[in-house]
Amino acid sequence: MFGAIAKSFTSHPATVDESYLEHAMFASRFSGRLLLAGFAALVHAILPFCFEKTASNIIRELYGEVANRG
Repeated sequence: MFGAIAKSFTSHPATVDESYLEHAMFASRFSGRLLLAGFAALVHAILPFCFEKTASNIIRELYGEVANRG
């Protein structure tokens, strides 16, 4: 039973050659950057002269990071 539960936490991170903690750190950092991009896009929606390319640049960088993973 415990083995099946442990495997559910480690099988996906292993597909990108990471431990559970490495994957958790990557996903947390990724999430924070997505939130930042979303905030920049929201501000840009209200004030179009602010953060004109911020969200796009963050998304482009994130895509580059995940496109080259496992």
